[in-house]
Amino acid sequence: MATLIRRIYHGYRYINDELSDPRTQDYFLMSSPWACLGLVGFYLYFVQELGPNIMAKRKPFKLDKVMQIYNALQIIICSFVFYKALALAWLKDYKFNCQPVDYSYEPLPLEITRVVWIYFMLKIFDLLDTVFFVLRKKQNQVSFLHVYHHAGMTIGTWAATKFLAGGHLTFLGTINCFVHIIMYSYYFATSMGISRPWWKKYITQLQLTQFFIILVQYIMLAASDDCGFPKWVSAVLIPQNLFMMVLFSDFYYKTYIKKRAPKVSQNGVSSEASNGKLKSQ
Repeated sequence: MATLIRRIYHGYRYINDELSDPRTQDYFLMSSPWACLGLVGFYLYFVQELGPNIMAKRKPFKLDKVMQIYNALQIIICSFVFYKALALAWLKDYKFNCQPVDYSYEPLPLEITRVVWIYFMLKIFDLLDTVFFVLRKKQNQVSFLHVYHHAGMTIGTWAATKFLAGGHLTFLGTINCFVHIIMYSYYFATSMGISRPWWKKYITQLQLTQFFIILVQYIMLAASDDCGFPKWVSAVLIPQNLFMMVLFSDFYYKTYIKKRAPKVSQNGVSSEASNGKLKSQ
């Protein structure tokens, strides 16, 4: 038993210390996985159990001003990360089909590691989306898709910052920030009383396009010659993006395509039709 424990410990130290990117080792929350896993674990507990129990006998919080500030900050930070990713990498010499990580301590790759870490911190900031749902008693919006996406992105971006801070993976963060700029601009406009419900449909379409482009990128990585970026990442992100496309497509279908069937009375006539109000939903 003691030998097994020693092997597990040495294996953990080897992965956490020797396989990781030493340039990000001293960044906040990056020295070990436990702080990130603990944070995600508390997030899951709060949005599924603790938060709903606390709010059960309380009135929903009015968070209009808080939401406006939060949405504005999201737009600003996402715009910054998007700009830096383009300026440092994707409008320079990064290649879409396969881009290795530059692990050197030159100024450019070091700055890229900092932007990757900021993106990871942004994913932690994103967790507040669900917290606000709970505090506003909108528990119906705390769906499996929503929680899975937020928790998975937090853990995934931690791993990317820890082991692959640059290169091929940064395209995912770049396109995701672009989508979030659009999405949080919509949320900000809504919080300011500018209602444009038709935007939501196209934002979901944009999210689906995002997953498709990322899927294509990792299929290209899997099919490419060895370029220095680990191909095993494709084995994770190809099924992951397929799964997200299925979940978002299901949401899109149920929300924007599926029609509500009119209620039929006992005489076989639609209740809406009998009232002269038959219309498509």
